[in-house]
Amino acid sequence: MNTRKNPGGAAATSPRRQGAKRASASGAASERRDHLVKLAAEIFARKGFQATTVREIANEAGILSGSLYHHFDSKETIVDEVLSSFLDDLIGRYRAALDSDGDPRTVLSEMVRIGFSTLEPHRAAITVMQNDWSYLRSLPGNRFDYLVKAEDEVERMWVEQIKRGQAAGQFRPDVDPKLTYRMIRDTIWVAVRWFRPGGRLNTTALAEHYITVLFDGLATGERTSQQQTG
Repeated sequence: MNTRKNPGGAAATSPRRQGAKRASASGAASERRDHLVKLAAEIFARKGFQATTVREIANEAGILSGSLYHHFDSKETIVDEVLSSFLDDLIGRYRAALDSDGDPRTVLSEMVRIGFSTLEPHRAAITVMQNDWSYLRSLPGNRFDYLVKAEDEVERMWVEQIKRGQAAGQFRPDVDPKLTYRMIRDTIWVAVRWFRPGGRLNTTALAEHYITVLFDGLATGERTSQQQTG
């Protein structure tokens, strides 16, 4: 047995067992917190962050509103965790792609795959980013300033890679890198509104189809975009 008698004769729990109990309780609390974050994210995506109340999140979780405050001090803290987790994952994977030392087309293709691959695990976060970006940025203080910093970093990574491809002769020199990035970005993120898991294409196939259109184009034969009329 992992008990011993203390000087007063009462049984005492060993430090090892006490530590195991604390670890178990901590793990359960962490799992509960993660569950609440995912549940709240789905409600934010469905109703909008501004329209969602703490009471609604608690009701959906089957707990009292006061119990929710044992895990989070506000719904801003919850959405903060939803968005920062998404951005940390996205930017971390983009950085890894850039560090791979592949040629520009290979790296850019991988970045497209990374973007599309987030549509399922981060669907709620992407939806919140699209619907509530302006509202979150309008809140007092600088809590959500990291959204703009993250957006700027992502844009810089994409634009630099497009410019690198142009310098290497892999990409057309007559396209604007920033505009090209923004068109790619919007294509990927807007897909969250119509893409449904279990459909004809999964996110991998969706990415490969887009890469084909992006690099090989839609038209056959010579280019028509630069032709003069009349």
